[in-house]
Order: sequence, then structure tokens, then C-alpha cells
Amino acid sequence: MVWNVELQGLGTCTRVETLMPDELNETGHDARASPSHVSCPKHVILAFRRIGSPRSPGSLGVLIEEIPGVQVYPSDHVLLLFQETLHQGAFITTGSESGVAATNAQGLADASRERAQENAGKPLPGKFILALCMSSFLAGSLFTGRTWTAHPSPETDGQMPTIRDDMPMQDCDHKRKLVEEQSGDIAEEVTRTRQVIKSLEKTMSKLETDLAVAHTSQHGASSSNHSLEKAFVVIGINTAFSSKRRRDSLRQTWLPRGEKLKKLEKEKGVVVRFVIGHSTTPGGVLDRAIDAEDAKHHDFLRLDHVEGYHELSSKTRLYFSAAASTWDADFYVKVDDDVHLNPGTLVSTLARYRSKPRIYIGCMKSGPVLSLKGEKYHEPEFWKFGEEGNKYFRHATGQLYAVSRDLASYIAANSPILHRYANEDVSVGAWFIGLEVDHVDERSMCCGTPPDCAQKAEAGNACVASFDWSCSGVCRSVERMKEIHRRCGEGDGALWDVHL
Repeated sequence: MVWNVELQGLGTCTRVETLMPDELNETGHDARASPSHVSCPKHVILAFRRIGSPRSPGSLGVLIEEIPGVQVYPSDHVLLLFQETLHQGAFITTGSESGVAATNAQGLADASRERAQENAGKPLPGKFILALCMSSFLAGSLFTGRTWTAHPSPETDGQMPTIRDDMPMQDCDHKRKLVEEQSGDIAEEVTRTRQVIKSLEKTMSKLETDLAVAHTSQHGASSSNHSLEKAFVVIGINTAFSSKRRRDSLRQTWLPRGEKLKKLEKEKGVVVRFVIGHSTTPGGVLDRAIDAEDAKHHDFLRLDHVEGYHELSSKTRLYFSAAASTWDADFYVKVDDDVHLNPGTLVSTLARYRSKPRIYIGCMKSGPVLSLKGEKYHEPEFWKFGEEGNKYFRHATGQLYAVSRDLASYIAANSPILHRYANEDVSVGAWFIGLEVDHVDERSMCCGTPPDCAQKAEAGNACVASFDWSCSGVCRSVERMKEIHRRCGEGDGALWDVHL
């Protein structure tokens, strides 16, 4: 079949279409042997193709593709084309003998109106109306997303079918599940991120402590010609010039003397020393008395420190620094000279925490901050702890506590910048409050004097230490220490039976 299109002023397009044998009866045209081809001016018509079957003999539906603005109007014998971008119109006719008429845009518009008037008078076919109704129903169903429930379900209790929003609800449920899954994923990512940050903080804290330890070790090595002595624990007994009778009461009870003290250091790695500084007049009577006592018992650790009750924070800081630079121990203990101690039980207790690098062990408390002058434990810097009536942060009571090697080295390395409060136990707690430190509340380190410690000893649970809270130590310790040791002591062989 030959299609001739003449566009006024633009030339003629010719398309030769070869029909298949099954199309002969529909069109009444003979199939031609020549192949299909189109010859048109450039940018006028790109392609033709035949669609569907003709609605009546002698007519064909033609689609002109890839031409923006082209509308196709099928008729019995004529297809009317309109190109908005062109100023001319054209007719396409079927049949090789039919004439090709060229018209202008006004003629094309008139022909379109006449064809529309002819079609308006014809009744629409029944099949077309039915198809239009079905199409409208399906379009409405898709638009509203509602479907009918054909049969009652147990949930409806046999009532009439109702309209339900299946598709929107399913879509919402799906979106909600996606949001919940995404929220869960975000929460997991946040949790993992926090864990990573916490781990990094701990690592940084450990590196800082290790750096302090290395600095202390280097400083100790440069200031001495010998390596540090190995030990498991160094027990420093805080004492004063006026406390000779207290020291003797300890030597007569729980503190080994002479060769036993040396053997304890060598075989068990337990070092025990009385810790004291010097008087305001170095080399005076008080200092010479300590020199004589040390020459006899060899159980003192002398500090470059001026003795005084209100200088306990400085003394404690210097003690840990001196001990860490003299002995390479796992733990360093501070105890007062009016406290009864069971060294074997202390060693066994500390051994349980040997694997922890930064540990602070004692009877943890949080007492009130005393702001009134004249009180025994008055805190001049009370305003730093908040409003009046506030309590201190958790810290070990000052009668007895222990710190690990890393913490003692930290104190030694940072001694010049560690703040000292009026109360020594508060100062030590403050030094550790901002570090990654394990605070261990060990209540056996603060038992009461008999009958408390005696009952526990009889039950086989000897206390680490015993004292009276009312006296911040054993009341009248010189007179009572032997009795307390008899009733609450662990036995002479307990320390030697400890396996580390």
C-alpha cells in the first residue's frame, strides 16, 4: 500500500507498506512485493506504523511517532493530521488512485469541525458504552484503593461486608515497619558508637596513666643507681613524733619485728614501714629521737615533709610518691597507727584484685561538707562542693585504704598539681574522681572493735582492720590494742600461709 502525504511548501512524503496475507481480506488491497520505506524531507515525519485492525473496510489506523504535537483522527477513509509546530496541514488518504489534496491550516481546521459534527449525530455502540463503564469502575477502584469483602469473616461476626482500606493500611504498615527498622538500626549504631567512644576514653586514660608511670620510672631510675625492689604490697603506717607508744603497741601485736620483718619482705613481698617527715627544726630533738628508733627497728620511711596535723594531704601525697619510687609493688596501703590490722587478711583481699590496673579499695563513704569554722573536720573550700548541706563525693575513709601501682605512679607523676583539701581522705578521693578508676567498697576494712570484730573472727571471717568510728581509730589504742589483737587477730601463721 502506498501512502502519499503532501505538505504545502515542505515537499512530499511517500511510504510504501507491505501487507501480510492475513490483512488482504480486511483492506481489500493487494500486497506489494516492494519493501516498506519512507521518503520525507528532513525533520518532517520520522516514522509511520500500522496499529490494530481497521474499524471498517477501506480504513486504516495510522500512528505517526516521535513527532511532538501530532494528533491522529481516524475516519472511514481519511486520517487527519495536525502539527502544532507547522503552519500547514495535510490529508492522508488510502488507496493508490486517490488524489492527494493539499490545504492550508484554515482548511484543515474546517474539515476537523465538519467531521466532529458528523460524529456527534451518531449513537455510540453498546459495547463501547459497556467498556467505558468498566474502565471507569476500575479507574475508581485504583484511585480510592478500596476493595469489597465478599464474605463475612469471624472478625465481622457475620455482619454485612464492609469497605476496608487494605492497600493504604498495608502501605502504611510497610512504611511503619521500615521506619521502625531504620530507627532500630540507628539506635544500634548510636549504642555501638557510644561503646567505641567509651572504649577510646578508657584507652586514652590508660595511656595517660602509663605515660605517668613511665615518667615516674624514668625519674626514679635517673635519681638512683639501683633498680626498684619488687614487692606485692607496701604498707605505710602514718605516725607522728608524739606517737611512740602507739608504734610500740603495734610492734607488740600485729607488726612483725626485726628478722621477721625482713623475712616477710623477702619471702612474701610485704613491706611495712612507719611513715614520718621531719620537724620544723631539722636535726632537732624530735628528729634525733626518730633516728634512734629507726636504728633499732629499721621500720621507718622518712619523708621530706614538715610534720603537722593540717598537712596530712601533703604527707599522703609524698608518701605514695616516695613508696612508688622505692618499691615496685602491686599495691600501696595507707593505714593509721591507731588501727588494728590483720596483714594476712589484707594481703588475701588485695590478691583478689590483682588483675585490675587502676583500683582504689577501702570503706567508701560520703560524709557532709562542714562549713562552720571551729569544727574538727571543717572544710575551708566548702563552697566548691555546692550548696550548704551537700555531701562529699564517694571516697575511702582515711583510717585504711589501698591503691594499685598505676594510681600510686599517677600521684607521683602529678604531685605538684594535685589539689590538697583540708581532709586527707577527701583529697585522695578527689585525685581519682575524674579518672577511670575502680572504686571498691570493702567493708571488712572498717570493722568495729569487739564485739564486732571478735564475732566475725570466731565465725572464721577475720576482718582486715578494726577501729572505733567515734574516735576515727581505736579509742585508747595503746591500752586496748593487745586485747583487740587477742580477740580479733587472725593468728600468727595466717600471713605466712598466704599464697600469692
